[in-house]
Amino acid sequence: MTISERVTDERVSDVRCTEDSLVVDLMDGRTISVPLAWYPRLAEGTSEQRANWETCAGGLGIHWPELDEDLSTAGLLRGSPAPKAA
Repeated sequence: MTISERVTDERVSDVRCTEDSLVVDLMDGRTISVPLAWYPRLAEGTSEQRANWETCAGGLGIHWPELDEDLSTAGLLRGSPAPKAA
């Protein structure tokens, strides 16, 4: 009996924002879509600022330099919104 090992690659392949959602494609073919409202810095940014992203943490994170926002694929996969401001 053979057990197939599940191969995952949670590194970021592409990022885009729709009017309501943050959509992240992963290297293994999965796509994560979460409400843009979960991330106020992104939601309040312009479409040009949201389009200016780069990978960080070896491809396991996303950084928006103009918005000072950083998200990890692990957090997105867990469904973790940004913490509420105090």
